Amino acid sequence: MLSQPIQVSFNLPSGAEVVIETGKLARQADGAVTVRQGNCILLATVVANKEPKEGQSFFPLSVDYQEKFGSAGRIPGSFFKREGRLSDYEILISRLVDRALRPLFPEDYFCDVQVLITLISSDPEVMPDALACLAASAALAVSDIPIKEIISEVRVGRVNGQYIINPTRTECEQADMDFIIAATEKNLMMVEGEAKECQEEDLVKVLELAHNAIRVQINAQQALRDKKGVTGKRDYPKPPSDENIQQKVAAFCTDKINEIARSASSKEQRTEAFSELKNALVESFGEEADETTKSLAKKYFDDLQWELVRNMILDEGKRLDGRNLTQIRPLSMEVDILPATHGSSLFTRGETQSLTTVTLGTPLDQLLIESAAKSDYSKFILHYNFPPFSTGEIKPMRGPGRREVGHGNLAMRSLKQMMPGNEYPYTVRVVSDILESNGSSSMATVCAGSLALMDAGVPISKHVSGIAMGLITRNSDKKYAILTDILGDEDHLGDMDFKVTGTRDGICGVQMDIKIDGLSMEVMREALHQAKVARLHILDAMYATIPAARPEVKPHTPRMEKIIVDKEFIGAIIGPGGKVIQELQRETNTTINIEEVGNTGEVSIFSVNKEGLDKAVAKIKSIVMVPEVGEVYDAVVKGVKEFGAFVEFLPKKEGLLHISEISWKRLENLDGVLKEGDKLKVKLIGIDNKTGKYKLSRKVLMPKPEPGKSDDASNK
Repeated sequence: MLSQPIQVSFNLPSGAEVVIETGKLARQADGAVTVRQGNCILLATVVANKEPKEGQSFFPLSVDYQEKFGSAGRIPGSFFKREGRLSDYEILISRLVDRALRPLFPEDYFCDVQVLITLISSDPEVMPDALACLAASAALAVSDIPIKEIISEVRVGRVNGQYIINPTRTECEQADMDFIIAATEKNLMMVEGEAKECQEEDLVKVLELAHNAIRVQINAQQALRDKKGVTGKRDYPKPPSDENIQQKVAAFCTDKINEIARSASSKEQRTEAFSELKNALVESFGEEADETTKSLAKKYFDDLQWELVRNMILDEGKRLDGRNLTQIRPLSMEVDILPATHGSSLFTRGETQSLTTVTLGTPLDQLLIESAAKSDYSKFILHYNFPPFSTGEIKPMRGPGRREVGHGNLAMRSLKQMMPGNEYPYTVRVVSDILESNGSSSMATVCAGSLALMDAGVPISKHVSGIAMGLITRNSDKKYAILTDILGDEDHLGDMDFKVTGTRDGICGVQMDIKIDGLSMEVMREALHQAKVARLHILDAMYATIPAARPEVKPHTPRMEKIIVDKEFIGAIIGPGGKVIQELQRETNTTINIEEVGNTGEVSIFSVNKEGLDKAVAKIKSIVMVPEVGEVYDAVVKGVKEFGAFVEFLPKKEGLLHISEISWKRLENLDGVLKEGDKLKVKLIGIDNKTGKYKLSRKVLMPKPEPGKSDDASNK
């Protein structure tokens, strides 16, 4: 017999109820819960191995979020009609949860942990990503897996000046700030989001509101844990340790590590020097040393390096490459460096470099973004590539990983804030290829992307730049240092990775991961101010490189013209089975896209050839042209009768050219005068109000003969 499920609930500030339940589903997992808001239900499970793998030296956490299409009564659009590999959308949510959960586990915990979050029922107005981390944390809370704290996560949106916790999907579409924040009872853990040039103090307010809401959710999880009766945490094997080896490492390496750290050398030189010292350390233990001894020596070396470099930064204000705390590495920027692309740029900051291209396509090139709740198309695409040579490594090239997806998304969300609206006809694809990497290639992508967009003639109104900030703290004396433009080593050694993008007028994007307890709002304000100064410094250099978007696209970029027509003409332009539009595209070598908007049709014509574009535009205008009495038209005889000729004077528009309107001379018949296929000019002289039939005349375009003379009716 099934045990009785256990439930707790809480209300969001909006009044919406959220229910967390355990004990009914997935009971063989170490922890399993469902989280429900409205009709949205997430199932989260967590399983952890009891023993780490032999030789394991890092924490192997995997987090996967997936949406079942059946949750919204849909069938996947793929060929196999089943859920497959995670989409970019699902990967991004998985990353949000992973980044929040990872700091919760003890530093010496190396057992495999798998967290799976599945959307099993969808609500069109409830955003499931705002509940995913709550579900994952609750699953951990009802297990005996050794986490240090309970966390949760909320979304904060600002709509018409009002801050909303977990806004609906409709409210999100209207928001000018959209952030997801994760935190423990005391500390922020993760921030990610975008804004339409918000101010630093606006972001601080979002963080404070989010933290208050998160505390309510943490209390609910603790109540669920108490109801289930979870009181302890499982024991786990601790990695080996040896104080004697640690002392030998300190004696052998301390002075040498300090010397290398203070050398202000390049990344390559510094990496090689540290590697040689580590090898010398291992050799100093002699050939008789076993693998455990060598492994511990390497671990203690890394720990010592971490401590000494951090102390150097805190006590001397000096960094590994010789800069002070607020100094930005040398900048170099170029645009229009790839002649065949629609837009290009090369952005270099120190030892980080991005080569970025922009391609302008048609509406047919839009990206389909499919989730359980909806399918949507995006006209702005950004892809980030991180080849192994950028860090001097050799790795298999197997497509973009989660890191590439996450970095590209941050850059896309930042640049999107300055992109023109839906009226801009082009689909825009930005591709950032990282050629060198030593700290914050995602921020280099933002800068390079902004430069390349302006080079391509995309009418973005302002440049967007980005900067990565770091934080070093010391518990013993509460000393801290905020670092501007962090190196890769400083990211690894530091306590915070804080990326901020924006224009001269405000913040466009934020991504922050915090690895320590006790980050105060005052430190946050200081970091935001320092980031703003750096952002403005980089923007000055970007405006000096290209101050505004080019007034026109480059000659080899597809030209575009848009025609607005009445809705009734869409069918005429397309033709039966698409015959008319297909023939027109083939004849003019153009791409034509028609979109129905309200009572009108938006016809966008794209071509790299101006002659073809003009020909297609003229043809479409003739199709949608409304006949006007008094206008003269080029016509073609379609049929000849004894009483006159039927002529086509506009596409699909025929009228009667009566025998009396062909010539000033009286004609008995049309033999030898007109035949089918003849071309002539006619004037529209009337439209029958009852039947809508068109009355045409040819003779009014001919000189009226003087009395006693006749015209030449055969003159066409």
